[in-house]
Amino acid sequence: MIIALNNKSNLNKEAFLSYQEKLRGLEHTCQVILCPTYLNVNLFNLEGISLGAQNVSTEDPGAFTGEISAKDLKNSGVEYCIVGHSERRTYQRESLEEVHKKVVKLFENDITPILCIGETKEEREQGLVGSILKEEIETAISGLTEEQKARLIIAYEPIWSIGTGIIPTIEQITEVLTFIKSFLPNTTLLYGGSANEKNIDMLKECTLIEGYLLGGLSLKPEELQVFINKA
Repeated sequence: MIIALNNKSNLNKEAFLSYQEKLRGLEHTCQVILCPTYLNVNLFNLEGISLGAQNVSTEDPGAFTGEISAKDLKNSGVEYCIVGHSERRTYQRESLEEVHKKVVKLFENDITPILCIGETKEEREQGLVGSILKEEIETAISGLTEEQKARLIIAYEPIWSIGTGIIPTIEQITEVLTFIKSFLPNTTLLYGGSANEKNIDMLKECTLIEGYLLGGLSLKPEELQVFINKA
């Protein structure tokens, strides 16, 4: 099982160092991936936990002010990287094509992408879940080898669930994950979107969930330990 921790834009230097000390005592037998802010990537110093990033440039190193290339992430020890998170698709207007370019750059630099996909509340109500997710996935994986497709990690995060405390039913999650597996049978599937220590007992009833992408919970080591114990 994979537990990916997305710190988002949280934890200054002092707070991250204190947080990291708490994570050092985390008891787990699963694969934990920590995705801190760019500023905290080079402060990472944990054994038994993998280092991830939250974003990557579509370009190689060069005249791209404010961007961080996949090559530089690799040189900093990054093994995984989140791409296509709904917050970036919404606030930074990231297009499907940009997400695809990032996936390609990550694989070129031997970094495993964690591809986030998900639908809005309106899209679900209109019965568009399948078509929306299919387009997001097919664009992102265009041109990838079968080996790369198998290595890819997909995190299903219904946008209407992120940060709201509302999660889909097990039937809804199972339907989506079954749909993804129908054309990407070897891809690892995570669930994200308001997952916490209170609803994990219900979530783990879905046998297709192979791990979790955690946002708010990632910042609370004590609650995270409870979540991992239950998961």
